[in-house]
Amino acid sequence: MTNEQWAVTFADIQAAAERLGGLIRRTPVLPTSGLPDCDAVSVLLKCENLQWGSAFKARGATNAVMSLSAEQAACGVVTHSSGNHAAALARAALQRGIAAHIVMPRNSAAVKLQAVRQLGIEPILCESTAAAREAAAAEVQQRTGAVLVHPFNDPRVIAGQGTAALEILEQYPELQDVIVPVGGGGLLAGTLLAIRALRPEVRVFGAEPEWADDARRSLQSGRIEPALRTDSIADGLRTPLGSLTFPIIQQLVTDILLAGETQIRAATGHLAAVCRLVAEPSGAVPLAVLQQHAEMFRGRRVVVLISGGNVDDIALIAGALTAGSQSP
Repeated sequence: MTNEQWAVTFADIQAAAERLGGLIRRTPVLPTSGLPDCDAVSVLLKCENLQWGSAFKARGATNAVMSLSAEQAACGVVTHSSGNHAAALARAALQRGIAAHIVMPRNSAAVKLQAVRQLGIEPILCESTAAAREAAAAEVQQRTGAVLVHPFNDPRVIAGQGTAALEILEQYPELQDVIVPVGGGGLLAGTLLAIRALRPEVRVFGAEPEWADDARRSLQSGRIEPALRTDSIADGLRTPLGSLTFPIIQQLVTDILLAGETQIRAATGHLAAVCRLVAEPSGAVPLAVLQQHAEMFRGRRVVVLISGGNVDDIALIAGALTAGSQSP
């Protein structure tokens, strides 16, 4: 598949950046030091955990909602999401003054259910299977005419996520590597399109848990592989790649690297103990990958994208903070 056949172009990302002006935060890129196993690496953190809703998802959801025609917007939007996209879409709909129907599994993290409710929207709860989520969203579409905004397999969402990479390139043009978490692939695909257009020599790595390695397996097999486990602590990265995100990642990514569960917990703690940043485990996976594969980055300037900071289990952060402060 060639660039012309991809669902998203670099021009779409540029248009998204203009559209999002004043609607999202320009999050900082912060230099850091003292992170274990990173002594030989120049590490900077792109802090999307400081974005509206404490996650990068605000970018894609807001771009999608603001891209709608007046006729489309009048019918509202619908999505199915167990995570940060749910609240991001609810907030974007509120900004535009339109209805939002949010389908969420009953076992969604309490903090993410609460985030939607705090925006005045009661989630439509369903069973936790993909089929149940899709069926519930389809019923809402049929009943209301709402526009579906998929969490990652949507060109408008991918373009919005790519704006984070535009900021990185403006904020730290000296970078050599970027490490980005990968679940459904919207953030990684958007990052790749932006960086390959402007700085093709920069290495871009996807970061994934060993227990949710479907993206790496997909890269190896040449087709979208299913998730085989659903028990990684990095709950936001358990989603298989999408039909729109996979071709972009397949052709443009440098590699997809894995991190173990122990390393992910440690990285979550290191961000809290050393950097004083709250990151959910999914957001800490890129740092975990850097630490686990430190030799690959020795002597290089690396931006680690911290994708979110919505933590449901306060005990997890307390434990991670203790573990992080005790690491050598």
